[in-house]
Amino acid sequence: MRKLLLTLLFAGGLQTLRAQEPASGNYRFPVRNVAGYYSANFGEMRPGHFHSGVDIKTDGTTGKPVVAAADGYVVRVAVSPGGYGRALYIAHPDGTTTVYGHLQRFRTDIESYLRYKRYEEGRSNVDFVCKPSLFPVRAGDTIALSGNSGMSFGPHLHFEIRRSSDQRTLNVLAERALPVKDRTAPRIMRLHYIEIDSLGDVPVYGRRQSCDLARDDSGTYHLRQTQPLAVGRRGYFLLECSDRKDDVYNTFGIYRLTGKIDGKVYYEYRMEGFLFSDTRYCNAVSYYPLQLSSRNEVIRLAQPAGCPDKFYTAMKNRGLLTTAAGERHEVEITVEDDSGNRSVLRFTVEGKADERCFRAKRNDSAPVIHYDREFRHESDSVRITIPAGTLYESCFYTQQPYDKPLPKNQTLVFLSRGVTLLDIFTPLHRAATVSIRTADIPVELQPHTILASLSHKGALRYEGGRWSKGRVTLSTRSLGTFFVVADTVPPTIRPRFETTEMGKRRSITFAIGDNFSGITRRHCTIDGRMAILEEDRVKGTVTHYFDDEIFGRDRNHTIRIEATDGAGNTCVWEETYYR
Repeated sequence: MRKLLLTLLFAGGLQTLRAQEPASGNYRFPVRNVAGYYSANFGEMRPGHFHSGVDIKTDGTTGKPVVAAADGYVVRVAVSPGGYGRALYIAHPDGTTTVYGHLQRFRTDIESYLRYKRYEEGRSNVDFVCKPSLFPVRAGDTIALSGNSGMSFGPHLHFEIRRSSDQRTLNVLAERALPVKDRTAPRIMRLHYIEIDSLGDVPVYGRRQSCDLARDDSGTYHLRQTQPLAVGRRGYFLLECSDRKDDVYNTFGIYRLTGKIDGKVYYEYRMEGFLFSDTRYCNAVSYYPLQLSSRNEVIRLAQPAGCPDKFYTAMKNRGLLTTAAGERHEVEITVEDDSGNRSVLRFTVEGKADERCFRAKRNDSAPVIHYDREFRHESDSVRITIPAGTLYESCFYTQQPYDKPLPKNQTLVFLSRGVTLLDIFTPLHRAATVSIRTADIPVELQPHTILASLSHKGALRYEGGRWSKGRVTLSTRSLGTFFVVADTVPPTIRPRFETTEMGKRRSITFAIGDNFSGITRRHCTIDGRMAILEEDRVKGTVTHYFDDEIFGRDRNHTIRIEATDGAGNTCVWEETYYR
């Protein structure tokens, strides 16, 4: 079989076409026959990560030629049902690597080698490194066709430029590596102010104060209210803003945000690039409780104690504004996009009288979680461990029973009333360990016992974990309200065809679904041998493209599909077809 696959691999040859677009800087535009618009830019803040590249529109279709942005060689090939889906990585002599994600299909010789690697490793989803001599490319060579694979909700090309030595991502548009049509200034939607008091080294926050904004004829933003903004002794600002590009309706992330007090810079955030190990710091740079559900950037003009300096080019007093009673300051906040367009917000603040300032109420019974120390707590039913560096700032630990009616889900067996640990709006940089003790669980339910939680919108969602010795233990990057549940419902496998006569078909497709825990494993065999599946996680389908060189023709075949969910339930579908 290995000899056959190698023969097929090299029979494919090198099929390349040269692009016609002129280079922009040192890089060619990576997709041909498109209008050249973007749907997302670099560094956009999303819950849990910064966006690591740009998304290039492919005019609502798949199959556009994707070309190498510069000379180099294919260094990595990856196929996954999530993330970038089908992705290529090209290393270049200048020390950068370009990434091309959500592809439909690779170049012929790369597809042939991918097929060989899949059969060699015995799995459909692979991720492997290539030698420099295997797939050299020239700038403009066609390397793939654009698609909609992985966690993509519309056809586009995800494109990145990274520093090869450490895979640090670079801001493609701010570096002028690719052209962009953009004379549109960022938009500023709202200003928020949060007052702070401290109990020891724990910051305690007052109620968020929100301000509506208006823009004058010169384009400068100001508060709709005519009087100065009343502020406390200490506090900081949040700014809701976003960027636009010419001729498209998409919202984009901002490049730089600068804060001045009385003409002096006290805060500046700039998105030049980041290491993937730092991508979760977006939850500290942004204001997580608002960012979770906002389509805009919600920037925190302050630096939490557990957030490093690397995202800030200027910072005084961690961004905190200190104001005495009756004292006034002039504040100016400038928002800049990756094309150099700017918008400015100007307003005046005035310190409140002492009796109107926020004062935290002491609670000596609540344990303190220090952001830079490990925290362990155990009660009658709950054990929790929060490693040092998990929180971005210190806080008081809270734990309380969930006293509302249980969420409705008739496919689950609820085995506990639920418990709330801190809350869903507390972002975690690292994983905490939660272990919940349960009453006696029937033996038949134990292998399928897991933890569920409530999302920030109140929906019940799968968390995972496993039952052992009377406890369900979970490693999680999200706290909030947890329930012990049993999910005993197996996945469903539904064929998307009506006949077993496959002589004229190129492929067969199955819809695979689950009631709650999600599909964690899909496996296909034909006549007892591994068969390759192309997965579409968004649609919930898997497709096998017939491989007559491997499985033969003009006879009956037996296909077997197996799917397993996150609670350990398995479903098997088997059928005989003729081809």
